[in-house]
Amino acid sequence: MSVNVTPLHDRVLVRRLEEKETARGGIIIPDTAKEKPQEGEVMAIGAGKMEKGHRVPLDVKVGDRILFGKFTGNDINIDDREYLILREEEILVKLSGMAKSASGKK
Repeated sequence: MSVNVTPLHDRVLVRRLEEKETARGGIIIPDTAKEKPQEGEVMAIGAGKMEKGHRVPLDVKVGDRILFGKFTGNDINIDDREYLILREEEILVKLSGMAKSASGKK
């Protein structure tokens, strides 16, 4: 059964992006020792917040990669997959192609 989820107002549905299982030294990190990733992909967005009778659209769109705070949002499970619902104001940055390549090795 597939569930169609549409966040309300300025809320965003995010799927956490999994981190690599191996550290730089080749050590495999078990699931119990891993922290939840703070990077995710926007899966669905609300219509925007109402201010003074006008709807303010969100700055993110479906498919954007974002970074969010460690203790923000609410975890939910849909069809045995884990997602996070958070407000747009809890999103710290939107990653673009330039940001991803800038963080790579030189």
